[in-house]
Amino acid sequence: MKLLFIDDEQTFLKYLAKRLVLDGFTVKTTFSGEEGVEAAAKEDFDVAVVDLQMPGIDGIEVQKRLKDLQPFLPCIVLTGHGSVENALESGKYNAFKFLSKPVDMDTLIETIQAAYAHRLQTEGKPADDGNGASDEKKQGTISKLYNKFRGIYGVGK
Repeated sequence: MKLLFIDDEQTFLKYLAKRLVLDGFTVKTTFSGEEGVEAAAKEDFDVAVVDLQMPGIDGIEVQKRLKDLQPFLPCIVLTGHGSVENALESGKYNAFKFLSKPVDMDTLIETIQAAYAHRLQTEGKPADDGNGASDEKKQGTISKLYNKFRGIYGVGK
């Protein structure tokens, strides 16, 4: 799955990207709204994760522009400055979900997967990506190890 991350907090974004790559995702990081929109104009993405408050164009404007470029691209809004008003404003531009920083990595991954499944359903495509890979093969290295240890130690999710 190909992800577009747009956030001005570079250290935070680099950490997330490294972790998601280990989980089997392909991640493009951009550090401003303008860079993110430019990246989306050049290549297609499956899901976007957008910070709400950034210098230059903010996350709400980024969502508007991404929808113009890639109408089916689901946007997850991730912010340290969350508020009900911002969530409602993002909702006007079809934000898939609104998450506050710091975000739990499992929650983020589950939300990304749900956004992608929603996109496939909206586009009328089957949930399977067509390559015949099992769920086990689609998981990244960290997820496989985590699930293995959960089984060994009898820890429920």
